[in-house]
Amino acid sequence: MQIIPVIDLKKNQVVLAKSGERKHYQPVQTPLCPTANPFDVIQRFLHLYPFSQFYIADLDAIMHQGDHDELIDSLLQQYPDIIFWIDNGLSLSTDNPESRLPNYKTIIGSESQQNITKAIPGDAVLSLDFKNNNPLGDPSLFSKTEWWPETIIVMTLSQIGRNNGPDFEKLKAFRKNCPHKQIVAAGGIRGFDDLLRLTEMGIQKALLASCLHSGQLTTTQIDWLFTNCQAKKYPT
Repeated sequence: MQIIPVIDLKKNQVVLAKSGERKHYQPVQTPLCPTANPFDVIQRFLHLYPFSQFYIADLDAIMHQGDHDELIDSLLQQYPDIIFWIDNGLSLSTDNPESRLPNYKTIIGSESQQNITKAIPGDAVLSLDFKNNNPLGDPSLFSKTEWWPETIIVMTLSQIGRNNGPDFEKLKAFRKNCPHKQIVAAGGIRGFDDLLRLTEMGIQKALLASCLHSGQLTTTQIDWLFTNCQAKKYPT
C-alpha cells in the first residue's frame, strides 16, 4: 500500500477538505500541522513518513478563481525527489498538458472535462470524480475505458473528511471491471482498517489527508502497510 498525502491549496494556504463543499474549506490547523503554510505542511508530512509522492489540488484553478502555478513550481523545485500529482482543472478540450519539471505528474479530473473526443495522455492520471454517487464531467470518460491511462483515481468527493469510510462498493466494482488498471482510492479513508481492507481488495494506492492530520494513522501503521500489505495480522 502506497499512501499519497493530499494538499488542497486555496488562496495560498493548505485547507482541509470536507464533503467536496470547497467554498467552506478552512485553513488547516491540526495536531499534525499547526499552520497552513504549504511548505510547513509538506515538512510535517515528511516528518511523519518519507512519502515519495504527494497529490496537490489547486482549488483556485479548478474553480477558475486564479491559480497557484508559481507556488507549485517552487514546491517542485524544493523537493526534486518527490513526485507531485497536480490537479489544476486542466481541460483537455481547450488546453494541452504543459511540459513542466520532471517531478510534475498531470492529473486529468473528470469534473473539469466536457466534450472529450480523444484518449487521456498515457503518462497522465485520470481522476474519475463522483459527488453524492453522481459522476462529474463528460459522461464519455466513465464509459470509454479504452481512453483511460494506466492509473485511475476513483474520487468520491462527498465522502471526504466525513469519517464515514470510503465507497468500498464502488472501488470493488472498479477493481473487478478494470483488472489491468491501477486503481487509486480517494475520499473518506479513516485509517489503518480501511487501508487494510483496500489492500485485500487489490487496491494498493490511496490519497489521504484527514486521517493523517488527526493522527488516526501512525508512522508505524504506514510503514507496516507499505511493507506487509498482503498480510492479515495487525501491527502492534
